[in-house]
Amino acid sequence: MALDTMNYWISRTRKELGKTLKLIDALLINDEEACQLAEESNLLRAARRILRMGPKALVIKRGEYGSMMFHGNSILAVPAYPLEDVRDPTGAGDSFAGGFMGYLASHAQADHGLLRRAMLYGSVLGSFAVEQLGVARLRTLKRREVEARVRALAQMMHVQI
Repeated sequence: MALDTMNYWISRTRKELGKTLKLIDALLINDEEACQLAEESNLLRAARRILRMGPKALVIKRGEYGSMMFHGNSILAVPAYPLEDVRDPTGAGDSFAGGFMGYLASHAQADHGLLRRAMLYGSVLGSFAVEQLGVARLRTLKRREVEARVRALAQMMHVQI
């Protein structure tokens, strides 16, 4: 079970949110909300504190800077899919969450590798969302476009040492 929260719930229903965090597998939250929830200005310390609140995985959305996932002892940083033309950033975070959770929901068992791949789908869905105003681009989106962009993002991230 995953949760995507916002500052309203953090500031208005902190106690209830705290109880909920103990029940979930993954929390998706933006960087400002992570710092607000953890009462910590450093993102790494905030992540560590939030994981102690209960979720097994934490995804921090960072807008144009991408996202980070904290799971077990690992940290995965995924860039935002690079675009030359951004029309409307509204809804990018929600589209990220939809891509992330949708990918997880399409598989029977979630493991570390699946969570990592879900991060790519989240980044890619967020990138499509910003290409046009509102949800216009998402309405015309084809599965093959998503898969092509996921492959391209994975290739961009590939580093051999």
